[in-house]
Amino acid sequence: MSDLLTRVTEASSDLLPLGEWVNAGVQLLLDNGAAVFDAIGVVVERFAHWVEIGLLSLPFWLVILVAVGVGARRLGWKFGLFVALALTLIVVTGFWLQTMVTLALTLSATTISLIFGIPLGIWCARAGRVNAVVRPLLDFMQTMPAFVYLIPAAMLFGLGRVPGIIATVIFAMPPVVRLTSLGIRQVSAEQVEAGNAFGCTSTQLLFKVQLPIAMPTIMAGVNQTIMMALSMVIIASMVGAGGLGNDVLSSIQRLDIGLGFESGLAVVLLAIILDRLTESFGAARENNKS
Repeated sequence: MSDLLTRVTEASSDLLPLGEWVNAGVQLLLDNGAAVFDAIGVVVERFAHWVEIGLLSLPFWLVILVAVGVGARRLGWKFGLFVALALTLIVVTGFWLQTMVTLALTLSATTISLIFGIPLGIWCARAGRVNAVVRPLLDFMQTMPAFVYLIPAAMLFGLGRVPGIIATVIFAMPPVVRLTSLGIRQVSAEQVEAGNAFGCTSTQLLFKVQLPIAMPTIMAGVNQTIMMALSMVIIASMVGAGGLGNDVLSSIQRLDIGLGFESGLAVVLLAIILDRLTESFGAARENNKS
């Protein structure tokens, strides 16, 4: 039986050598686009470096105070207390620096995702043909196992945080594209007609009518992009991205349950804080709209 399965597999691979085509395509990019990828890598590296330096240069007590203040203002004193306890726990367990590195990677990848994702979502909402082409690509980006992105990213950009950020952008960008497009398309025809009646140009209609009304949905996309970026940044430690992912990976390699629990808990606490804060901005806009 196993011999039969082996022969069938070999025959199938001969009929459609898809993996060989992909390898050849990546090699072609390496041979002809090395300068382009080097330039992209330099830009991403510098941006991520300055974000990381900015966070690490702040004293931990100042970051905690700002986070507590924002959390209490957005969600009440109970959430502010939770933020204070969560960040203090990260400090006393010795994972503050790794948490800030992880936050810097997440913010860098999220910023790049939003820079490209929101305009792409607007384009998809306003052009049906573009949406028809982009939607299957988003399905592919969102459902492909996250580990797979690390292979071509490492080949094209080497090891370090750059391939980790690039892979994270690819993995985390679909939600903001989808929800930006959905939010704009959900703006009612009456509201669009009212904007046209007041003499809005296409650009004015977008920025003064469609985007403000669609902002709660767009913020939901931002929230999901941040969460997916954080999860992917942890996986990106496999190519040397750094941060809490290194501790998680070390705990797996050494079968150290304690290290895995502590580093994993830091990831969970950071994720809860980011999720609740970004969610609050979308909820506030939804309340203002209603």
